[in-house]
Amino acid sequence: MSSLCLGAMNFGGPSDEAESEKMLLTALDAGINFVDTADVYTDGNSERIVGEVLERAGRRDEIVLATKVGIPSARDPNARGASRRHIIRSCEASLTRLRTDRIDLYQLHRPLFDIDPEETLAAFDDLVRAGKVINIGCSTHPAWFVHECLAVSDKRGWARYVSEQPPYNLLDRRVENELVPLALRHGLALLPWSPLGGGILTGRYRSATNPPKGSRAARTPGTQQRLTKAALAVTKAVGELADERGLTSGQLALLWLRDRPGVTSPIVGPRTIEHLQESMAVAENEPLDDDALAALDEVVAPGTFVSNFHNTSGWMAGAGSFFR
Repeated sequence: MSSLCLGAMNFGGPSDEAESEKMLLTALDAGINFVDTADVYTDGNSERIVGEVLERAGRRDEIVLATKVGIPSARDPNARGASRRHIIRSCEASLTRLRTDRIDLYQLHRPLFDIDPEETLAAFDDLVRAGKVINIGCSTHPAWFVHECLAVSDKRGWARYVSEQPPYNLLDRRVENELVPLALRHGLALLPWSPLGGGILTGRYRSATNPPKGSRAARTPGTQQRLTKAALAVTKAVGELADERGLTSGQLALLWLRDRPGVTSPIVGPRTIEHLQESMAVAENEPLDDDALAALDEVVAPGTFVSNFHNTSGWMAGAGSFFR
């Protein structure tokens, strides 16, 4: 699998269909063979665009195709969650939009504690046995719940999670405390989302209160909340280290994450072809030197954070934004 994964969250908005197609084909031509989307992205349009482009280009079999289920995708109160009904119905809808007969990696988008994991995992196992899903995974789950799900699968002889998709970047390293050791011990692939901190680590932002027009922080409240003074200070320090090595701050942050223990493929979610090309330019670079790694540990200590990505589901108490 390629060292970077193309995330299609922006496909269909803010990236239009033409730009989305260009990014997908450019990534495939450059050797990226892992694409991640979700049923909830742009109301299903992301899956549809990915499916149509792959079908037209005849390139479906070249890639590992991943999608996700669980976040509310419609007003219907049943169109959400980790119930058997929703998982089975959503898988069929995703297969149709993606124009494929199987999903290579089907992931539970967020942890949901109101449904017994046995119900969720039994549904996933049935999809695997039917050949509609090849592997299953999860996203933004606490380490204890990932471990519980692995135990359930092992006890029942069901398909088990092969991956976890956590928020992980230089602004929030808390997954290093429990999730990374769990992944290393149980052979889980880590597929970090937001490796550039929602664009903060690219150095685009100069103010915590006045983001540039059209930027992600200007469009989404979540990114605005993460744009803390501490995050800006870290980005400035990362940019200085990057300049010394002929890289952009975003490229340095991506290189650092690509080679972290347990990480398989960081998920880059470009909005434009230029964003994609900047990330791909370092996909096969040599690992960072020890001096750079030590310097980055000084900027943000292992297992700590300066901007809140880890607590996006509300399951971790006391993760307030006290760094602002």
